[in-house]
Amino acid sequence: MSFVSGAHGTEYTSVVALTKLIERINPTKLSGTVIIVPLLNVASFEQMVPHVNPVDKKGMNAQYPGSPSGTQTERALGMVAEQVVKPADVIVDLHGGDLDEDLRPYSYWMRSGNSAQDSASRALDVAFGLDMVIVNDIDVTNPARTRSLSGFALSLGKTTFVAEAGRSGLVTAEETGLLVSGSLNVLASLKMIDRAVPPSPKISWVGHDMRVRADSGGMFYATALRGSRVLKGAKVGYITDYVGRKTSDVLAPQAGVVSFIRGVPSLAKGSTIVTIVEVFEGGPQPWTKPAP
Repeated sequence: MSFVSGAHGTEYTSVVALTKLIERINPTKLSGTVIIVPLLNVASFEQMVPHVNPVDKKGMNAQYPGSPSGTQTERALGMVAEQVVKPADVIVDLHGGDLDEDLRPYSYWMRSGNSAQDSASRALDVAFGLDMVIVNDIDVTNPARTRSLSGFALSLGKTTFVAEAGRSGLVTAEETGLLVSGSLNVLASLKMIDRAVPPSPKISWVGHDMRVRADSGGMFYATALRGSRVLKGAKVGYITDYVGRKTSDVLAPQAGVVSFIRGVPSLAKGSTIVTIVEVFEGGPQPWTKPAP
């Protein structure tokens, strides 16, 4: 199996977590093979540029399967596809809040509509142990939906899911521990290491995420907390110009949970301000083919 993080080099918690996971695995007692890649986007990490590879301005979680004749991002992901994804049966993709994201820990249950594949992914997702899971349905026949690591892995028939913890450039012991313990729980659930898998917490199943993006530049101030539940139309923050004059309120586009909210004042046109996920009160709904 393979663990990958650092596609976004300033999602520091996930990067640190995988370096610590290496220390926790005893290769003499490991059953099977584990590939661990803590940091894909080195330029992003070194230059502290969120979201993209600053060398070619492309997202390193949006260009799979890559290309040996492409730009740096495409060449790197072509190697990851061949050396990390294809040899593995299970892919765990770790992320976290980027420099501008005040994120509540959660994981994604990535579903392809293949019942056996989806059941296997759900089992590992639950074993990981985060208490909020975003249900994300993927049409693996649509090339546009298989450009991420998880989408690409699904299209190859792999068992995969995504877990995220960390926020706004901070690295805390608590959030790093969530990702390290969760990764060890996955290995234990697959009988690859000798470790008791703790009971799963009560999971909030959510989905249908809706984002609010900035219409223009300015300064953003959050009034809602990450992880809080809000009603549709509730005020979650406000925007001012560069001398502090208020220009608008930011309202929740739907009722649900604030999965992350902008953690810094700086705002450019198109920037994500907040994401709200709908709570599935009765648990996960059946897979439905997403619209093109």
